[in-house]
Formats: sequence, structure tokens, C-alpha cells
Amino acid sequence: MSIYVWGYLKEYEIEKDEIFAAITNVLESGKLILGPNVSEFEEKFAAYCGTEFGIGVDNGTNSLVLALRALGIGEGDEVITVSNTAVPTVSAIVSAGAIPRFVDIDPQTYLMDTDQLEAAVSNKTKCILPVHLYGQCVDMDAVNEVADKYGLKVLEDCAQAHGAEFKGRKAGSMSDASSFSFYPTKILGTYGDGGMVLTSSESVRDKMKKLRFYGMESTYYAKEHGYNSRLDEIHAAILLGKLAHLDDYVSRRKEIASKYDSLLADSGLTLPVAAENNSHAYYLYVVRHPKRDQIMEKLKENDIFVNISYPWPIHTMDGYARFGGKEGDLPHTELAAKEIFSLPMFPTLADEDQERVCEVLKSILSALG
Repeated sequence: MSIYVWGYLKEYEIEKDEIFAAITNVLESGKLILGPNVSEFEEKFAAYCGTEFGIGVDNGTNSLVLALRALGIGEGDEVITVSNTAVPTVSAIVSAGAIPRFVDIDPQTYLMDTDQLEAAVSNKTKCILPVHLYGQCVDMDAVNEVADKYGLKVLEDCAQAHGAEFKGRKAGSMSDASSFSFYPTKILGTYGDGGMVLTSSESVRDKMKKLRFYGMESTYYAKEHGYNSRLDEIHAAILLGKLAHLDDYVSRRKEIASKYDSLLADSGLTLPVAAENNSHAYYLYVVRHPKRDQIMEKLKENDIFVNISYPWPIHTMDGYARFGGKEGDLPHTELAAKEIFSLPMFPTLADEDQERVCEVLKSILSALG
């Protein structure tokens, strides 16, 4: 049997009755868009994360774009972020009309190196966009200290950090606004696309509600230019049910990570490091080795399919060359991209499958010397 880095079918079988009941209730309600399920999920997810308001949108990328706009970020403004992230982080900045400026990562945690933030601030800088990567949080005390000093907005990218904590505070609660994705692979994912912006600012909430609905406050009259970017009732209903399981999902991910830590302790791989003051949610279990490509090829020969997040730093991509990035600008980011890969990680990963992954990995590593 093949083993994949992620799978949802076992989880679906366990939760199928609950999911179908939620979908049926929506279909029989007569309300398919911006109805009671969206409102309830917004309220409950915001409460879970420790913010006042949630605004559901159609996907995680648009949650970033609209949040930037709601924070007043636009044409010519600079946003400081990292290059070791998914393309949507940076495409959202550009889609908002802003300019991405990159800082390097901490080579142990792969998170934003907050020591580089102050030097990256210019007179055009308007926002810092830290990415809570792989399931753990950036040092938000350090981010907010720089933001406060220079009068900058802070937008947390929490697409990979549902349930993660920094100093006891949930990801998404430590900034002017935060962005979540509910893409199927996420710690809290639906069976399609979805996203949300969290904030405790009434003005950001009000702006977001207009932006996601054509700039309207009520039907047919646009107060400003807006978008069609709404979380639909069916996905909200599914997510409401899954939210009740979120802590269990995170707990199981931690169990799997702990087992990897134990089984691979002397394997020669560089294993994940939990950042200081973090409660890691383990969206991904990211390991590292200079012979990464050879290892992945051998795993594939054994029907084990892993992943790289991310093989190409964004500042080196053709699509973002106009912002002046080049190879050599971010040495820790660039080296990591050549060596990191993610092992299977999802709550229903079978113990025997995890053990097989580790057994095969250790055999490959032993042969490589």
C-alpha cells in the first residue's frame, strides 16, 4: 500500500454522518449564502482564537488580500514578509497593490528572523506579515515591538497554524488582523475552499464585510469597490462540525510528531525544533538532509510519497523578479529550500504506516552513509 504525505479518506469515513447531516440541514434551510452557519462559525472560530470578530471569505488567499485592503494597505506600500512560504502569501501582497520586502528565516525553526525586521523597515513600509509556518508561531512580541515603534500594521498569516499558541495566545489573536485558510489539507480544513479574517477592530470588521460583498452594506448598492469573496453556508456548516474536533486533531498531530522524534532520533535527519514559547500544532513535520532529493527518490521507490514546503524561495521566482530579489539575498531560506522535506502528517495516519516510513527512511539513510 502506498503512503502519502496527507490523506482525508479515513477521517471522512469517521465523520461522514456528521458531514452529511450538516450539508442536508443547509440544503433544506433555503439559505445558501451568508446565512446562520457562516455567522455561527465566524463567532465560534473567533472565540476559539481569542478575537472579537470573524469574517468568512471564499479562500485563504483572498482573506489576505482583503485583510490588507481593510488595514489600508495599497498601491506602493511595502509589506515585510518571508520568502519561505506558499506563493499565496506574496501574491496577496501584490494583488493588494503593495510591494513585498523579504527578510530571512531562522535556520532552526524556518520562521521569520525577527532580528532582521527593523533593518528592513523603510519610509514606504506599512505592514509586517509574519507567517506562522508548519504549525508554530513567529515571535509576535518581537514583531509587535517593531510595528509599534514605526507605526506599522501587523497581519498574521495563520494558514498553517490553527490551534497553535505563542505564550498561551492562539495564532491569529496577536495582531491588527489575521488570515486563515480552510483548504482541505489544513489542520482545520473543509471539503473545498474557504478562509477567514479575524480581528478585534470594529472598523476592520466593517470594512471586511463590505469588501467581501461587492462593497455593499445592503443589497445592490455599492458603498465602495469590493469583491465577491464569501464563505458559503455548506462549507461553514462542515467547518462548524469540524471545529469541535480541532483540539483533538492538534493533539493527535502532536502524538505523531513525538513518535517521529523518538523513531528518528539517531537517523541523521535534522528534526523539527519547537520555537521558544510555542505550542506547536504540527501542520507539517519538516525534516532536513543535504541529500534530500536522493532520499525522496528512494522513498518513492518504496511507495512512500513525501512533499517539499517549499522547494523554490519566492524571491527567486520569475513571477516576482520585478521586485529585485535574487539568489544569494536570503541564504538561510535558499539553503533550506534545497534540504527540507515533509513526512506524512495527518490525524488518521496509521501507526503501522508511520513506523514503515521511519523504517524505510533509516534504511535509506544508512545506505547513503
